Amino acid sequence: MYLVKTPKFIQKLFPNYTWKVSTDSPTIYLTFDDGPIPGITPWVLDQLDAYNAKATFFCVGSNVEKNNDVFQQVVNGGHTIGSHTMNHLNGWDTDNIPYFHNVRRGASLVKSELYRPPYGKMKPSQTQFINRHYQVVMWDVLSGDFDPNITNDQCYRNVINHAEPGSIVVLHDSIKAKEKLQNVLPRILEHFSGLGYKFENLDHLVKEQPAKKLIKRSA
Repeated sequence: MYLVKTPKFIQKLFPNYTWKVSTDSPTIYLTFDDGPIPGITPWVLDQLDAYNAKATFFCVGSNVEKNNDVFQQVVNGGHTIGSHTMNHLNGWDTDNIPYFHNVRRGASLVKSELYRPPYGKMKPSQTQFINRHYQVVMWDVLSGDFDPNITNDQCYRNVINHAEPGSIVVLHDSIKAKEKLQNVLPRILEHFSGLGYKFENLDHLVKEQPAKKLIKRSA
């Protein structure tokens, strides 16, 4: 069970998280979780390039280690990098100290202070620690491209029916999401481009945040 559109009351419960960008301009912030993956992430980059679009990639550290050449393609494309733990850990199922070490390793590897917890799940005690060292980026629109129980069209409508100026949209450059992603991403880009939207990365969040002590120690 997951929410396609994050309710405002949830966003208000966690004001230290970034859920969307405050803007009136027609701009959407596409984000991609779980990569980099050969054959999938490069395909995403080609789709984005076709629309002069920028995005933010929340990378799993172990995938960066295995596919560093693909990771460099993302960096060289001018996209923003965030971390997504070293091994895609669910905070609810992980003790605090192993979780913190895993987060730190992943962030150090990709050299980013932007962090998205896998599944959006952290314990309150983990949240307190993470907020001291990272800018947590959540989302206000979840595409559901990872969900085998919805159709491609449902996945597409999840995005076009709920995204608005400033929306942070979650997609996945992963093997699990490949079939839906390859169907819906070109359609999403075409739809919103036709409405005059731009696709930007979250680089401004990096520039707005002071340097984090944890990143300095582990870089």
